[in-house]
Amino acid sequence: MATAVVTGAARGMGREIALRLAQRGYDVLVTDVNEAGAQEAADAIGERAWAMAQDVRDVESHRAVARAAAERGPVEVWVNNAGVLRTEKVWEHSDDDVRMIVDANLLGVIAGSRAAVEAMRPQGGHLINLGSMSAFGPVPGLAIYGATKHAVVAFTESLQGDLDEAGIPIRVHAVCPDGVDTGMVRERESDPDSAIIFSSGKKLLDPGEVADRVMGLLDSKAILLLIPRTRVPLLRLTGWFPRVGLKLAALFKKVGERNREKAHAA
Repeated sequence: MATAVVTGAARGMGREIALRLAQRGYDVLVTDVNEAGAQEAADAIGERAWAMAQDVRDVESHRAVARAAAERGPVEVWVNNAGVLRTEKVWEHSDDDVRMIVDANLLGVIAGSRAAVEAMRPQGGHLINLGSMSAFGPVPGLAIYGATKHAVVAFTESLQGDLDEAGIPIRVHAVCPDGVDTGMVRERESDPDSAIIFSSGKKLLDPGEVADRVMGLLDSKAILLLIPRTRVPLLRLTGWFPRVGLKLAALFKKVGERNREKAHAA
């Protein structure tokens, strides 16, 4: 039986992705720094899932996860979903928070990808890294977070090139959703600098809907999955013209503030 790994899967998108992988017939190893949460998620998913505590900042933990998954069967899917979010101006972050964000969101993805490549090298498979729409333009208030997601996208694209040149049959994907209605986002809802997350529309994306789109990558060679695609032209514009992007970011922040106020009033 083929196995899959999903990091940061105690809740939110990770949990929804793990559920759908189990429904597709994979045995799924659910990992999370919250061991009790990971076990609860695995129990809820059913007999195809089992849990393991993991802090993705620990490089060796990824190799241990790969070994544990391979004991059940060949690893065919690996999802680097775990991450952290802090919303403050760059100079307001503590040094510890900066290191935590970079270690979890970027270095954790790199370490997980390296472990996944070794685990999937013989049979091939799909490696899915969680990016963000914040990777493609200025996001004041999320600068450190956005920088890690920008790096994840660049890393994913270059890793696919390395694999292609080496003839290793692994497909790598970066999933870049707009704001998603997860616990991680809701925990930052009252932060003044989180407003831009709520600017995309009347409501945040549903984690289950994002997970459904992620499942489509298992039948795809696409490297980037942007959700929703309607934001892509605007993102391209901000990339080409950063000053325009900053003006738009200020506008988005105001829209996000209004959306949050309406949500609280409802």
